[in-house]
Amino acid sequence: MTATISQIDVFNIDMPLVDTFTSGGLAKNVTHCVVVRITDADGAIGISSIDPSSKAVSPNTAPDLAIAIRDRVGPALIGEDPVNVNRIVEIVSKLAPTQPGASAGVELACIELVCQRMGVAMHDYVGGAVLDKVLFNGWVGELPADEAAADAKNWQNAGFKSLKIKVGSGVAEDSDRVAAVRDAVGGDMKLRMDANMQYDVPQALELCHAVKSCDMQLFEQPTPKDDLEGLAQIRRGGGIPVMADESISDHQSLIRVIKAECADFVKFGIKQAGGLLPSARMLATAEAAGLPVVLGHGFGLDLSTMAEIMLGATSHNIVPGLECVGPLKVVDTVATTRLDISCGSLDLPTGPGLGIDLDDEKLARYSVTAP
Repeated sequence: MTATISQIDVFNIDMPLVDTFTSGGLAKNVTHCVVVRITDADGAIGISSIDPSSKAVSPNTAPDLAIAIRDRVGPALIGEDPVNVNRIVEIVSKLAPTQPGASAGVELACIELVCQRMGVAMHDYVGGAVLDKVLFNGWVGELPADEAAADAKNWQNAGFKSLKIKVGSGVAEDSDRVAAVRDAVGGDMKLRMDANMQYDVPQALELCHAVKSCDMQLFEQPTPKDDLEGLAQIRRGGGIPVMADESISDHQSLIRVIKAECADFVKFGIKQAGGLLPSARMLATAEAAGLPVVLGHGFGLDLSTMAEIMLGATSHNIVPGLECVGPLKVVDTVATTRLDISCGSLDLPTGPGLGIDLDDEKLARYSVTAP
């Protein structure tokens, strides 16, 4: 199969959220994303989206990445073969060495284009699915205990089997919230708690001991991302499995976490890993190290969500309860058909590619002009 890139379009998207969400002490009511569309000389199209964290700083914000792809990366890729993803990534990495999100967005769009031309789903591109259905993980914010309990019950009634509880408000308030959620949902639902780096070691250990009767599945990133020894201390003394999230930014950082023996679970998303193929390699490394993977990122469009759904179906080492739940947090989509994961599960699409088409009118509606 031969193909030649003839056009690369980049859309800087500001998608409003259904509510104001607070995580790690930061509040947001809009998510900033980048949509990439690559067209080859035969008219085949590949698409992707990337969704930088709300904590992203220059040069890795959505506008920064859109400019990099539009002005530097895109022109250099005209005439290249999108099938040769290794070559594409090599070019992008040289032109945007400090912007892995640019590489992820272009890589994913090239792979989607190849899948479209081959008529296969994206999960087949990375070896094939071992699951016919994927499950999703709900979330409860840093709410008062009674509100958290009611919210958790709503997730359970909708069909969700696992739930993340945001913590970081202080040990007393957090432990009350966790206990109220457990009481509300009973013993069948898996519960995770996520501090987004807001605790030190003594506080985290105190919280672990305060909720020891609540049967927590894991405690996500209690301490700052570089404090691997702190994570290890909590793992050894807290009695709750620890998951590293912000501590992992690429394959090298995953290996550092493994060597530090500071986590029982690890978490990353496709953008965080630098693309679909780097994600697959990181999944293999984590599995070889005996670490289950929680896959996904919290705020994303349908495109990036579907890519993680496709990847999430390819390994039994990925923990049930994907955290790519962005479509539940945004008011709309840039696709022609909106992805519905509101019942907590989704039958795996069979393709081709992502099984998604872009809606030009909505792209225009939610696009903003990059500087």
